[in-house]
Amino acid sequence: MKLSDIPFVTTDWSTVPTERHAGDVGEALWRVQFFGPAENRIRVRMVEYSPGYEADHWCSKGHIILCLEGSMETTLEDGRVMPLRAGMSYQVADGAEAHRSRTVTGAKLFIVD
Repeated sequence: MKLSDIPFVTTDWSTVPTERHAGDVGEALWRVQFFGPAENRIRVRMVEYSPGYEADHWCSKGHIILCLEGSMETTLEDGRVMPLRAGMSYQVADGAEAHRSRTVTGAKLFIVD
């Protein structure tokens, strides 16, 4: 990820429209902003997982994820399970390790990818 050609800007996340994404169980509500030129576009999201949410896919995209509220578990393709609680983050590169998330209680995340 290279941050280039992005002017200083603030985001009031409460004004960004919500997108609903169904999981295998529950749903994820995304508020999405894109920054930078098309060839190096950065996606920044505020995401809320409903209680009981389970992702419907394995993801190989790189992310930086900060858990703001609640908690979740991310299962890696090799079987390891990584907990993430409020105040914790994880970082993973594109194509590094496929992962899939779930939450019992719900979670609010700030994600850059």
